[in-house]
Amino acid sequence: MKIAFLGTPPFAVAALEALAAAGHQLCCVVAQPDRPAGRGRELRAPATKAWAEAHGLPVLQPEKVRDGRLAADLAAHAPDVLVVVAYGRILGRDLLTLAPHGAINVHASLLPRFRGAAPIQWALAEGERETGVSIMQMDEGLDTGDVLLQRTLEISADDTSESLGERLARLGGAALVEALGLLAEGRIVPVPQDHARATLAPIIEKEHGRLDFRLPAERLLCRIRGFTPWPGAFTTLGGKTLKIHAARLTHGDPVMAPGTAQPMSSGLFVACGAGTALLVTELQLEGRRRMSAEDFFKGQPVPAGTVLGS
Repeated sequence: MKIAFLGTPPFAVAALEALAAAGHQLCCVVAQPDRPAGRGRELRAPATKAWAEAHGLPVLQPEKVRDGRLAADLAAHAPDVLVVVAYGRILGRDLLTLAPHGAINVHASLLPRFRGAAPIQWALAEGERETGVSIMQMDEGLDTGDVLLQRTLEISADDTSESLGERLARLGGAALVEALGLLAEGRIVPVPQDHARATLAPIIEKEHGRLDFRLPAERLLCRIRGFTPWPGAFTTLGGKTLKIHAARLTHGDPVMAPGTAQPMSSGLFVACGAGTALLVTELQLEGRRRMSAEDFFKGQPVPAGTVLGS
């Protein structure tokens, strides 16, 4: 098929690679504009732009997508289908109906669960054991279109949003190629979503990473995994931000108040809700580097009974 591709972050690159390897004709790549990044706030090109330029493909980076200009530019390429993977913009009807096969989206969840911008992070944060990808026929709603194909993936106990995202990106690329093949042969039957079962995966804000130790330790561990690497799970110690990079469940003490910390040889014990506890093994105090709990205690004593987040 002749494809106009719309996508921005590294997650979308796996789909580009899969399409190219399968022999599809990529006529152009549409990405969001270069944005300032890093401490120097220098302009940084999206991952898909870098891939497209390396493969000699034209790149479009419109600031707006609803003024008709992008639709006109893409119509000039006469694509068979628009493929959208984490583009980051809501498309209007002019784009959704531009190609004979419309616009096909790769969404990193088993729709209708986790509609929205951050399905990978929220699947982990909510303690899901399984997730997957949905190839969806896009409509004008937020991830509400008919599902063309789904593939599932088990979530590993040590997955973070980064590691799970990498695996879902590869699965999404393979599922996309499979779906396009079936679509070209007329062998796909779109399945409407059950909107009553829908859940949302909103944009991640920094405050989502703040740990509330009144919650059970298992729920907090899910949030640590889901919000790693960004925004990171954090609390406060002595008025400074304390990032929690790694932790595991341990035996709790029902007498200790949630948030109470106790240094141990194997890590920092933190009491949580319902008599549960976490053992923090890697952490980082504001202004310092990430380190093991053992090294942390050498430069930052934590008196027994210290309450995190207070």
